[in-house]
Amino acid sequence: MNSAARRIGRTLALVLPVVLVLSGTLAVTRVPWASKAAESQVLTASSGKAAVAAAPQAARAPQDILRDRLLLDLQEKNPGVALTHLQEEMNARPSLAKHCASIARFLGRAAVAKYGAAHRAQEYSRPVCDTSFATGVAAAQ
Repeated sequence: MNSAARRIGRTLALVLPVVLVLSGTLAVTRVPWASKAAESQVLTASSGKAAVAAAPQAARAPQDILRDRLLLDLQEKNPGVALTHLQEEMNARPSLAKHCASIARFLGRAAVAKYGAAHRAQEYSRPVCDTSFATGVAAAQ
């Protein structure tokens, strides 16, 4: 009986900390001060940042996260800043290079949506991902 109790104690000593860490890391808490429109926002203990419940940050592809961040740069600053950051990301993370053209085309379309006339959006063109930004600008017309 004594050895059985010892075995159970050792098992609990090994398993319990793992269970506690995982349950604490994966715990999700609703943000009580969020508005009704932001009810889908949740706060995860592991990230410390709000994420949308329908599309958690961890489940999103890196190129989608980059595209959204660059779109924010384009909207808050200008397309030139977004394209510069795109080039920096391509240099820092070559694994995303296969997505460069599609992201640049997306930014081109977004630039036309923000600035209206295609010639105004085209002024921000950079040699990032060949001519993908210009292709996006032309496609938005």
